[in-house]
Amino acid sequence: MGSIFNAMIEFFEEDDWEFSWVDDASVLSMGFSGKNGKWMCYAQAREEQQQFVFYTVCPMNTPENKRAALAEFITRANYGMIIGNFEMDWDDGEVRYKTSIDVEGATLSSPLIKQLVYSNVLIMDRYLPGLMAVMFGNAAPRDEINRIEGGYKSAPPVNGLHMVEDEIAVEDTHEFKDEDTDDTYEDNDKTQPRVPEN
Repeated sequence: MGSIFNAMIEFFEEDDWEFSWVDDASVLSMGFSGKNGKWMCYAQAREEQQQFVFYTVCPMNTPENKRAALAEFITRANYGMIIGNFEMDWDDGEVRYKTSIDVEGATLSSPLIKQLVYSNVLIMDRYLPGLMAVMFGNAAPRDEINRIEGGYKSAPPVNGLHMVEDEIAVEDTHEFKDEDTDDTYEDNDKTQPRVPEN
């Protein structure tokens, strides 16, 4: 494996994540528990492209009759986001949040990985109730985004510790800890899921 994959392994071991190596792929899978739910995450090393990608996958797929509404929801959510974005597979309704970095000509470090990983899971945790309300209720996408973002077109900064004060405990699933989040980890970016493809 290459330098990006090795940097991934080093970070997740040092940060005390429980993870599995996906066979025949430069991908790690792991569970995560936040304030509003729990879901699967995937870390991917794209060695040839010199890229690191981190995905959080919504625990439920979007019903076919709600995909248009969910597409509106994630379009509204994505507006103003800087580091990452939501995306949905129209064919099966899978929704995930993606953060990534291109490190061509540079070195991928643990601090860079940590910023991408924790900004990612904070966003999924923050928007998950709205995703569920649109997928399985009668919530209007615009109303849910306004509720989540407080009327801002892009989400205002949120301290990570405030986001997770009522964390959920799940065995063998990574959870927020005090040392995981500090004032530098603001939310400034505005199923067995498929393994991400290279």
